[in-house]
Amino acid sequence: MSHDPGLRRLALRTLLAAFPGATAPDWALELVADGLAGHTLFATNVADIAQLAALTGTLRSARPDVLVAIDEEGGDVTRLGHRTGSPYPGNAALGAVDDPDLTRRVYAAIGGDLAAAGVNLDLAPTVDVNTADENPIIGTRSFGADPDLVARHAAAAVIGLESTGVAACAKHFPGHGATVSDSHLELPTVDVPLDVLRRRDLPPFAAAVAAGAQAVMSAHIRVPALTGDLPATFSRAALTGLLRDELGFRGTIVTDALEMRGAAGAAGSIPLAAVAALAAGADLLCIGASVNRELVDAVADEIAAAVGDGRLAQSRLEGAAARTAALAAWAAAPRPAAEPDRELGVAAARSAVRVEGAPSPLPSPLVVRLVSGSSIAEGRVPWGLRPHLNGIEQVDLVAASTTADEVAALAGDRPVVVVGRRLHSSAAARELVEKLAVARPVSVVEMGWPSSWRPAGVAAFVVTHGASLANGRAAAEALHLAG
Repeated sequence: MSHDPGLRRLALRTLLAAFPGATAPDWALELVADGLAGHTLFATNVADIAQLAALTGTLRSARPDVLVAIDEEGGDVTRLGHRTGSPYPGNAALGAVDDPDLTRRVYAAIGGDLAAAGVNLDLAPTVDVNTADENPIIGTRSFGADPDLVARHAAAAVIGLESTGVAACAKHFPGHGATVSDSHLELPTVDVPLDVLRRRDLPPFAAAVAAGAQAVMSAHIRVPALTGDLPATFSRAALTGLLRDELGFRGTIVTDALEMRGAAGAAGSIPLAAVAALAAGADLLCIGASVNRELVDAVADEIAAAVGDGRLAQSRLEGAAARTAALAAWAAAPRPAAEPDRELGVAAARSAVRVEGAPSPLPSPLVVRLVSGSSIAEGRVPWGLRPHLNGIEQVDLVAASTTADEVAALAGDRPVVVVGRRLHSSAAARELVEKLAVARPVSVVEMGWPSSWRPAGVAAFVVTHGASLANGRAAAEALHLAG
C-alpha cells in the first residue's frame, strides 16, 4: 500500500512502538530515524541500569529527541526493579502515610533513577480513585479511595517526577478505580451519572493538570453517560470535551496500549483502534508490548489511509504530531542530576506499615507465603519477605491446595507468619489462617489492598499497603524478622 510519505511521517510521529530484548533491533532504530515518536520499554528490555542506559543511548543516537517511555510506578508496578521488586513503596502506601511532600520526594527519586537511565516519559502516576475494593487492575496502584486525598498526592507525584526532567503521564482518564474487570482482557463499564464522575473520579486529574502534567493517559473503559458504547480512548466527548475543554488540559493525550482487548477488541484491530483514538483527540498512541516492524507499518498506513478517505482530518493528525513533538522537546531539555537518597524508599515504606496486635520477636518462625497471581500491568515481580529474612525458612504454598495440618507439620513447634496479597478475597486463604491460629501463634502480613477481614486469634496483623521490596523490608522489621 502506497501513501504520501509526508502523511506516513506524520502518522509515525504519533506512535510509541516497542521491541523485545536488551538491545534495539535495526528496524526499531530505522523507524525512529524516520520520525517515530518513540518506544515504550518493558521488563524484557531491562537487565540492569547500565544496560538500560546503553539502550536508551542507542535510541537517542537515531534521533536525539526520541521519546523513551516506561511504566515505573514504584510499588507493585516496576520495570527497573522487575528482578527484585521496587526499592520504593507504591501509591497505596504513600496515600496511607498522607504526606504529600513525601510523595513528591519519592517520585523525584523515581524520576532521578529514570533520568539516569535515559528514560524521559514515565507512564505514571496512577491517579485513579480506587472505590471498588475488588478492583483487579488498580488496587495498591491507587493512592486511596478518597478523591481529595488522591488529588493532593497526584499533584505531588507530578511535581516530583517532572522536577527531574521526566515527563509525567497521569492515568487512567476518566478513572479506572471503580471497575471490577481488567481492560487488558475486556471492556469494563463504569455506569454512573456524570455528576458522580466529576465528584469522585475527576478531581485527581484536575489536580494533575494544574500541577503541570505533560501527559494524561486515556483508559479503555466505557462510561455510558459520557462515552456511549465506546471506550474513553475512542470518545471525543471524553478526550476533547471533558479533558481538553472542561479540565483545560493542553498537554499530550496518550492512549493506554492499543493491543488491549478494551481497545483493539472494540475497534476490530490495532490499526483501526489507532485511527479511532486520533479522531477522538488522542495524540500519542501506545501500540503495546508485542510489536514488530510490520505492525508499526500497518498502523501508520491505516492512519494515512484514514486521512485520505476522510475518516480522519489531516488537521487532527497534524495537531497530534505537534503536541507529541512539544512533549519530546520538553523531555529533551537538559536538567541537573539530583543526588539519590538510597534510604528514602524503605523509610517511606516503614511509615506506611500498620500493625495490629503486639508482635514480639519470634523464635525461628516458619514464613508461609501464599502464592497469588499477578495482573498484566504488574507482571511477574518478586514479592514477600524472603530477601529480608536472614536465614529464616520460607515456603511458598497455594492456599487452595494446602491444609492447616500440612502447614503444622512443616512448622513443627515453630510459630507461623503467613504472607499474602488480598488474603481476604480467597476463601481458602481465610480458612487456612483461621485454622492455624487456633493451635499456634500466627502472624499475618497483608501486602495487597487492605480489607476489614481480621482472623480471630492471630498474634499480629500487619498491613503494608503494597508488595514492593521496600514494603517487604518494612514488614519484616515490624515483626522483628529482618536481619
